[in-house]
Amino acid sequence: MIIEEIWQIIRDEARSMVAKEPMLGSYFLQAILNQKRFQDALGFQIANRLDSPVMPAVVIREICDEAYAGDPAIVESGAIDLKAVRERDPAVVYYSTPLLYLKGYHAIQGYRVAHWLWENGRSEMACFLQNLISLKFAVDIHPAARIGRGIMFDHATGIVIGETAVVGDNVSFLHNVTLGGTGHDLGDRHPKVGSGVLLGAGSSILGNITIGDCSKIGAGSVVVKPVPPHSTVVGVPAREAGRCADRIPAMEMDQRI
Repeated sequence: MIIEEIWQIIRDEARSMVAKEPMLGSYFLQAILNQKRFQDALGFQIANRLDSPVMPAVVIREICDEAYAGDPAIVESGAIDLKAVRERDPAVVYYSTPLLYLKGYHAIQGYRVAHWLWENGRSEMACFLQNLISLKFAVDIHPAARIGRGIMFDHATGIVIGETAVVGDNVSFLHNVTLGGTGHDLGDRHPKVGSGVLLGAGSSILGNITIGDCSKIGAGSVVVKPVPPHSTVVGVPAREAGRCADRIPAMEMDQRI
């Protein structure tokens, strides 16, 4: 399984890093080598990143463990997200890097726990975690939003995803992306983003519109109309610039128009 394969690679990397940088040895031991499973290391990171005076890390760790036991698919999604970052981000050399250091990865994994709480009727705790994620990582995802796997938040700062938004699999977000509403509408009011989509830095997709599979949204664009599959759009308001030449833009990460 992908979880076990990635976890073994991460542990091997950690042993190498202990030898390379002994001053960080204690951190690598606590974060990886003393953890038995991938989900233990994942829970350790989320808990320690979201630690707060009114909700200490040990309690958040218990919530994470409960979520992982209640829905093992959360752990598998975490491994697939990690693999996506390693494959798409040229700055990421090690599989352990997202797990140890990248707040975009931490934010999406924290969201997955909050979403599990929301789906199981624990909306108060879900919203509490949402607030912590927003404060700590500058990423604001409503726990009711539905997000697939193979997700990468590159740099992550300023990402906003509204309550009724839906995101498919293998989607890449650059920083300052908004999946928002258009005002005070109630009900289903946020975008539906297909699989394989690349969302450029600073782009805003507003309203209950569909972004077709394998589309590319140019940096700084404001999208208020549906986007057909395999299309490139750019501008304010966004207009089609032709068919997207990339087979799966989110994986190729070519932000040129």
